Amino acid sequence: MEIKRDFYLNKLINRKNNGFIKVITGVRRCGKSYLLNKLFYRHLIDSGVSQDHIVKFAFDSADDLYLIGESMIELQKHNRKVDPEKFMAYIRSRIVDKEMHYLLLDEVQMMDAFESVLNGYLRKDNLDVFVTGSNARFLSRDIITEFAGRGDEIHMYPLSFSEYMTVFKGDKYEGLSQYMLYGGIPLVVLREDANDKTTTLENLFNEIYIRDIVIRHGVRNHGELEDLLNILSSAVGSLTNPEKLKNTFHSVKKSKITSATIKKYLSYFEDSFLLESAHRYDIKGKAYIETPKKYYFSDLGLRNARLNFRQFEPTHAMENVIYNELRMRGYSVDVGVVPIAEKDKKGKVSRKQLEVDFVCNLGSKRLYIQSAYSIPDEQKRTLETRPFIKIDDSFKKIIVTRDIVPAQYDDRGILTINIYDFLLDPSVLDK
Repeated sequence: MEIKRDFYLNKLINRKNNGFIKVITGVRRCGKSYLLNKLFYRHLIDSGVSQDHIVKFAFDSADDLYLIGESMIELQKHNRKVDPEKFMAYIRSRIVDKEMHYLLLDEVQMMDAFESVLNGYLRKDNLDVFVTGSNARFLSRDIITEFAGRGDEIHMYPLSFSEYMTVFKGDKYEGLSQYMLYGGIPLVVLREDANDKTTTLENLFNEIYIRDIVIRHGVRNHGELEDLLNILSSAVGSLTNPEKLKNTFHSVKKSKITSATIKKYLSYFEDSFLLESAHRYDIKGKAYIETPKKYYFSDLGLRNARLNFRQFEPTHAMENVIYNELRMRGYSVDVGVVPIAEKDKKGKVSRKQLEVDFVCNLGSKRLYIQSAYSIPDEQKRTLETRPFIKIDDSFKKIIVTRDIVPAQYDDRGILTINIYDFLLDPSVLDK
């Protein structure tokens, strides 16, 4: 069964022949290789590019390595990378004329000095280069700097809910429940049995994600790294910082881990795209607050697998889904803080901070969004809208709820929409 990824495919199509190296990044197993080698390759063929002007090469393929005189067994045996001279000789043999040739390179980090090789190809007018990689070295978020400012990143997420629903056999209500439980990793989505999904997620975590971080960064204390991941999984969407996490380790785990080590581990998780952090932003003061932050998982299935599916909170899961959808659509997303001063019945002034779940910016466009799993009564609505009322600007303010309600504005201009419309119809935010 094929899952369409038109959102990302169109990004690649629009970047053809732009003089940059197109670099597809994203958490492992989110579909990068499939996008490049199946979907984009098919587009090139359908648009009239001759097959001999498309060079597909996977550095983890024994058959492809054989073409350049390399052996997968020998590479593993001697713990070395692919010889770049052999690869470049092969590419020279494939460039048959001065017409445009397309290089689709998978797992390119398995070649020695790959940055220099790719930079060299930038100087050739008849080469358009697209690359992807899926180990921790290549997934580093600063990989684009390796290409001397000539890298064009396409960041890819696991399946969005709208992509997920193209293959889900059921209605959107059951679909969202399953999506929030098992996530959108394509390999997992295509599994039919719940036990298969669970086992696949657990294996991915144990055999790929943790292993990559440990190998890349030389982490010695695997236990502390995994304990930190478990704590973050339990507190997804909650404000935290290294000092607070250190105190949790000291009291619960009786560990002497330092806040500096925790900060380092957090950066490892973000560099591998397992987690993303949302900074706090003072809406009135128009300034960022350094700590604490909120952390969200790039895939909820991975988060739930980390806790053996024992701790599932639909309110936090929905918040995580909304965050990921906004990020996929290109928004930068912060946690909003609205400082207020209130007088009690005795006239004493107290200072408080109200929270807006998401402050979303895209160019000159800004949205304020509250995630409210359910709004059963007017008291709950008042609670959700209170921060909005204290914001004195004209940017759109939106409540997203799982209640089945039509998109509608109240008398203060606050839009309420249901989660299904939000996820399946991006234009609903502009209504």
